Amino acid sequence: MSSLPTYTLNDGTTLPAIGFGTYPLRDDDGTAAIESALTAGYRLLDSAVNYENEAEVGDALRRSGIPRDEVQIQTKIPGRHHGYDEALESIRTSLETLQLDRIDVHLIHWPNPSVDKYVEAWKALVTAQQEGLVTTIGVSNFTAAQLDRIIDATGVTPAVNQIELHPYFPQDEMRKVNAELGIQTEAWSPMGKRQAPFDEPPVADAARAHDVTPAQVILRWHHQLGSLPLPKSATPGRQRSNIDIFGFELSEAEMNAITGLGRPDGRLFGGDPNTHEEM
Repeated sequence: MSSLPTYTLNDGTTLPAIGFGTYPLRDDDGTAAIESALTAGYRLLDSAVNYENEAEVGDALRRSGIPRDEVQIQTKIPGRHHGYDEALESIRTSLETLQLDRIDVHLIHWPNPSVDKYVEAWKALVTAQQEGLVTTIGVSNFTAAQLDRIIDATGVTPAVNQIELHPYFPQDEMRKVNAELGIQTEAWSPMGKRQAPFDEPPVADAARAHDVTPAQVILRWHHQLGSLPLPKSATPGRQRSNIDIFGFELSEAEMNAITGLGRPDGRLFGGDPNTHEEM
């Protein structure tokens, strides 16, 4: 597998243009699936405290034999750890669980606005970055107003905002906000999980036209939007197929048709960052 294209972040580091989502891969089968993804060429692994698989991610990295510096590990602070001291402790615990001496990318998982401690969690990430525990810091599921608040409080802009983004929920406005702030958009559930629009004509027609799978079309759509998708599959063949999206290009008409699948209620489970709580 040749090296993947990369995005340069606002902190000067780079991320591969596609990563591997690890939820809900756990136990021995999960470790094997994550190791298989590394073998297939993925070099960004996305985990979280709430996925309960940081140990498996660390084990898969060590078993793969791939040099540590060639793989970026990303994890997330859960809502229950949003206080400043609790967030720093969460980061240190993740380091221990992963058995790493640094975490490449650390995010706040959800803002949980009713708890209203996400600014403290962000301050803790800034400290962790200054102390060398974490290389890159960012957020997940943050709105424009929530981004403004943490930037105003610290003077530090997140490098990443990981959001729900798929053809039924293209997130035009949030992608624009992220781009204007110099924040890299990452996409969770990039295909829409069980609702994946593989049979929708814009996707199916493009797959036939380019002799690729519908999943490859959707992941290529992400790439051309400037979104960094994090597909998950436990199947080695599908892992290899999903990462193989850099040998064809969708036309402007194909891109627009796929984006046109967007729905006002396109969220998978109503995970509105203004109301959703994940502790």
